[in-house]
Amino acid sequence: MATAIKIKPKDRDAVIQALQAGVVPRKGQHLIQVGRAEEIKAILRDIERIAEGGAAIRFIIGEYGSGKTFFINLTRTIALEKKLVTAHADLTPDRRLHASSGQARSLYTELMANLSTRTKPDGGALPSVVERFVTSAMTEGRDRKVNPEDIIRERLAHLSEFVGGYDFSEVIAAYWRGHDSGDDALKANAVRWLRGEFSTKTEARSALGVRTIVDDTNVYDQLKLFAQLVKLAGYDGFMICLDELVNLYKLSNTQARKSNYEQILRILNDCLQGTAGHLGFMFGGTPDFLMDTRRGLYSYPALQTRLAENSFAGNGLVDYSGPVLRLANLSPEDLYVLLGKIRLVFAEGNMKKSRLPDQGIQAFMAHCSDYIGEAYFRTPRNTIKAFVDLLAVLEQNTQVSWKDLITKVNIGTDVNGGASPKAASKNGKRSQTNDDLASFKL
Repeated sequence: MATAIKIKPKDRDAVIQALQAGVVPRKGQHLIQVGRAEEIKAILRDIERIAEGGAAIRFIIGEYGSGKTFFINLTRTIALEKKLVTAHADLTPDRRLHASSGQARSLYTELMANLSTRTKPDGGALPSVVERFVTSAMTEGRDRKVNPEDIIRERLAHLSEFVGGYDFSEVIAAYWRGHDSGDDALKANAVRWLRGEFSTKTEARSALGVRTIVDDTNVYDQLKLFAQLVKLAGYDGFMICLDELVNLYKLSNTQARKSNYEQILRILNDCLQGTAGHLGFMFGGTPDFLMDTRRGLYSYPALQTRLAENSFAGNGLVDYSGPVLRLANLSPEDLYVLLGKIRLVFAEGNMKKSRLPDQGIQAFMAHCSDYIGEAYFRTPRNTIKAFVDLLAVLEQNTQVSWKDLITKVNIGTDVNGGASPKAASKNGKRSQTNDDLASFKL
């Protein structure tokens, strides 16, 4: 393991605070990345395909706490470095892919709010993307001695082939007119329309002269149009990351669930058939969300056939070319390296500042293994949280030895993960507080 690296204080604090809260850090993921080499290679191939004008779709499948969100955030970071524009959101009961009461438009608005570029990785990049497109048109107009608005309309002409493309082009042209005349209100209205913030067509027509708005019925079409704008602005493509798709699986209304799965099927068909261009989707979900034949994606026959596992992959053979990417479990060796990296980040990149030696990590892992079994490395979220808590106590209480604290570590089980502590009493009997039917399924 490295004994000294340069870590910025803001990156160190962002990583440690996130891990201590049991959430995924937005920055500094590279400092604690371990394993997943083949999965990352597969994602890099997807990014190359998007940059070349193709489309890609991935379903990142893993148990609760197995690292899905971390992997998706890491992928977003890689995409930004590869000159892609990204947008991300978590699905909730109020944010879905398909709806009739504003939930789909709410998802679109969240995606646009989180729009990111390499120079604006924390979101809010929508005005920058439009401005870059307009600026490049102005530059070309000067070089060709042509009115920039003519250049803009020429570049956007092919969007009329897309659903809603005409009004989309008109909104971009309106942004240019506001830019050219110094009309900030017109520019702001154009950005509002692109963000999906107009609630009525009358309001949009009054402000911009267009007859449509972003609503529940055209969210996916709008995302395809935006992917074209991203390319015209000089970026390589548009990647959309949606996590917590298990919220679709939890929908109690069968028709609502089916409608969302139909939208996923439409996206899947477009990406696999090459209908979409410069566009990528990444969906994060649990095995139940994928494979449950009653409520999951497999309950929709067309999706089941498209997402079925390769029958030749098994017994150690893998296939990373299909749309489903199952996150391999971390091995104990991977977790050991991960805890070592977290220790180094906690020590601000200088191992001389750390009060926990290598044997301390080994003792911590042995204690975890005795307490919750192999779940401590298969779904490591709570193990990592407990480890950071241990480091925090050691840092703030110099009179305490790590040997005194290891046996006091109490690793909580993941609320949704289903991992149960061994919790065996000294005489070997099962604790009476455990409910044998807690995870019973029909």
